Amino acid sequence: MREASPKAGEWGESPRSFLIERHVADAMRATHWHDHIEINLLLNGSMTYLFNGRHAHVEAGRTALFWAAIPHQSIFVTPEAHLICIYLPLADFLALPIDKTSRQAIMQGAFVVQQTRKDMMSLLAAQWSEEWVSGSNLRRQLVFDEVKLAVRRLILDQSDNQGSAKQSGPPANPAIRHAQVLTELINAHFAEVLTLTSLSKLANVHPTTANRAFRDVLGITAMEYLTRYRLARAMQRLAETDDPIVEIAHESGFGSNTRFYDVFKQRTGTTPRQFRLGTRSSD
Repeated sequence: MREASPKAGEWGESPRSFLIERHVADAMRATHWHDHIEINLLLNGSMTYLFNGRHAHVEAGRTALFWAAIPHQSIFVTPEAHLICIYLPLADFLALPIDKTSRQAIMQGAFVVQQTRKDMMSLLAAQWSEEWVSGSNLRRQLVFDEVKLAVRRLILDQSDNQGSAKQSGPPANPAIRHAQVLTELINAHFAEVLTLTSLSKLANVHPTTANRAFRDVLGITAMEYLTRYRLARAMQRLAETDDPIVEIAHESGFGSNTRFYDVFKQRTGTTPRQFRLGTRSSD
């Protein structure tokens, strides 16, 4: 699959990064990441992802949704598989009125796949991709609104079926198993003071082995994943609660308010307070 790189534009509520593209999918050479909620819909064929250290298989006509800040990679795609990719900015996703448990599951690494094939969704997604490329600003705004509604429907369907947040397939090799254990430990202990040494001790592996496995499977270091995960959890609380920002900073594991502001500004281009205000007015 071609590596996605949502680009800046001049349109709509999310002018910097909302994007829809359609292309023929293929296997990616390496993992990549970007800070969006990614919605993928294959029009034909099938594909297998490596996501959060596990395999996830997706058939045509079944919408897949995941938080793309977790490094991911398509590792198998059937020939001439046409794929529609939608990149929804995280701030817009967090502002959606959806089930809190489902939202948290996605932020913690759930790979959501529609349980039944829906041909109508394929037709609608094809229409979105055409209107996004050639439509007026009013058409593009309509596409954006319809995408958000479709995300809400997908998550509601998964909640009703009690089928969200499931991963498919066992870890394929020792590196994937190590990466899976490390990501689960980070997800569970992100608020604590963590180092590569302390994480490796919890995972019962040598630090060099742990970091090599993380790089091999996810393409980044364990410490970089930790920073991204802490930032995501902080963004979640900023959007969902009125908790003091200094409290969020400490309870998300940043240690100090100053470091939290520095990391947040560097990674998002805005301040925590501005981000919180944006999520309250974006939907």
